Amino acid sequence: MLTKILPSALIDQEFTAERWIPIPEEVREAYARMGRPTPFRRAEGFERRLGLKVHIYYKYEGALPVGSHKLNTALAQAYYAKLDGAEEVATETGAGQWGMAVSLAAALFGLKAVVFMTRSSYNSKRQRVAFMKTYGATVYPSPSDVTETGRKFNRPDHPGSLGIAISEAVEYTLAGERRRYLPGSVLEFVLIHQSVIGLEAIRQMPEEPDYAVGCVGGGSNFGGFAYPMIGMKLRGEGFGRTRFLAAESAAAPKLTAGEYRYDFPDAVGVLPMIKMYTLGHDFVPPAVHAAGLRYHGAAPSLSILKRLGLVEAVAYRQEEVFEAAVAFARSEGIIPAPESSHAIRAVADLAKKLPPGSVIAFNLSGHGLLDVDAYEKAHVA
Repeated sequence: MLTKILPSALIDQEFTAERWIPIPEEVREAYARMGRPTPFRRAEGFERRLGLKVHIYYKYEGALPVGSHKLNTALAQAYYAKLDGAEEVATETGAGQWGMAVSLAAALFGLKAVVFMTRSSYNSKRQRVAFMKTYGATVYPSPSDVTETGRKFNRPDHPGSLGIAISEAVEYTLAGERRRYLPGSVLEFVLIHQSVIGLEAIRQMPEEPDYAVGCVGGGSNFGGFAYPMIGMKLRGEGFGRTRFLAAESAAAPKLTAGEYRYDFPDAVGVLPMIKMYTLGHDFVPPAVHAAGLRYHGAAPSLSILKRLGLVEAVAYRQEEVFEAAVAFARSEGIIPAPESSHAIRAVADLAKKLPPGSVIAFNLSGHGLLDVDAYEKAHVA
């Protein structure tokens, strides 16, 4: 069934044992057109605001046109779907960053796009809905009345979940010809594509970090940033002193409170089970501002690294996260995405514990300029 859902090259990449996977020239050209490599900066203003003598660096994925790291894998997946003869792609999205990325990638490669967006975000992130439509996508609030899965859960007060939206996107894909499903996180080929972040960062870093930090929804931006460094550490090629910290939402704390077991990545069990830290595929998280972190599970490779102690994890409530986000905005000028703000909170906490001269690097996976609703509701002083 997977061959009817995913582009064939992605199935091969999901199970590859190869260390390196060549980036097709068409995808390289698209990366360059969209703004890769992205900046790697020192957060000197944030350092001064914290009043601590630590060095803080960030990789800024918000510089990409859709405002987040999601475009890195969307471009690759759309290319492979086109290569398979697809004319249309379908996907899910939480806060809308992934939906925007797929919408743009589909437009660039001449494909139609259908996006199932969790209803709580569809109602609150209206600007992202508008921009997905500007790129040419059709966007449905999930649960929707378009699929059998959606009709099963559909009621006006249902906030939706990524698990349900995934099931809807997969069902929609299977219901038509020349369609392919593009997943935004969790699966290993997504993390492989995102590793362009860490590969660039390694070349850009002026000093080796004591900690590398990223937020976690399903694992794609954390894995993309940290995995190249973890690989070097395991091979004894560098980053020997670096520790790796994943920051998640307390509203969906799979790494800090989930079980390590086999579970479905979608709500109704259409996709094959994978072994991961999970809160259960039927878990419906509250409608928090960081909608991209509301997923019930973590990528299998990230789950293994957490279980082996190679990755640490911490969970934050949205109130404490926004305090850090505002401090960063007022000292660095960048308004961070609610998801990325979890990493900033973790960085601030680490900075208070580490000795002077310590180095922290984190992935600022997106900006928050389209998260007006979140900042309005945060009631920041």
